[in-house]
Amino acid sequence: MQDSFLTQTALPIIIALIMFGMGLSLVVGDFLRVVKMPKAIAAGLLGQIILMPALAFVIAIGFELSTPLAIGLMILAACPGGTMSNVISHIARANLALSVTMTSISTVICVFSTPFIIALAIRYFSQSDIQDFSIGHTTVSLIMITLIPVSIGLFVRHKFEATALYLEPYFRRFSSVFIALMIVAISIEERNTLISSFSSVFMATLGLNLLAIGVGLALGWITKLPAIDGVTLGIEVGIQNAALAILIAVSILKHPDYAISAGVYGVTMYIGAFLLAILAKKTHNR
Repeated sequence: MQDSFLTQTALPIIIALIMFGMGLSLVVGDFLRVVKMPKAIAAGLLGQIILMPALAFVIAIGFELSTPLAIGLMILAACPGGTMSNVISHIARANLALSVTMTSISTVICVFSTPFIIALAIRYFSQSDIQDFSIGHTTVSLIMITLIPVSIGLFVRHKFEATALYLEPYFRRFSSVFIALMIVAISIEERNTLISSFSSVFMATLGLNLLAIGVGLALGWITKLPAIDGVTLGIEVGIQNAALAILIAVSILKHPDYAISAGVYGVTMYIGAFLLAILAKKTHNR
């Protein structure tokens, strides 16, 4: 995936459109709801921003992943949220309000936390590349392709609610199709690396997903939240923004091989999430 119009212009624009679609699904109250459920939000953010990257770090070392796969897994772990977690929370009959609020808050926080996590990952796994990475440039890029489009979408939702509600499902479907196409493109572009390390990266991403979901559930239990909130935290910690991780790898860092882990996780994360959703629905129906 060469440095081209596609990776440097088209891809960021597409991600910005996806984030705009996320903004269409939000209202100001989603950000203010943190006052009503501070314990649940704090537990969720602990899982998403701190424990998820820590788990990825341990797994990358434990599975002895190559440098690109290890850094890619850390990038993925540093990109929480996305509207898909809201969809799965809805399917699981979890606390959708908590899920949406977590998505809102983590989207803002990750603009500042993600570059630092990436810098630490590059410094540890590939010291020779650290001089090519700029925390400031990455932060500004993330603001441009995440916060600004989400804010515009939020404004459109506030001013033109009916239009926003009509358009939002189309943007969500577009997001799902785009992620699928990017996973296919990365698999083709990096097929040699993927073939040689598929078993290890598949097991690493699946293990990370299952552990992350378990951490979310454990956080809910430790903080004595209702079971439905614990399920929500499990989904929120386990589901990552694979599209954003792919963008960072390909367009910002210009390392398509870093995107392999995100692409594989973009598939494996649904295994644990839907298993949890099915279990939650059965428990809810009892």
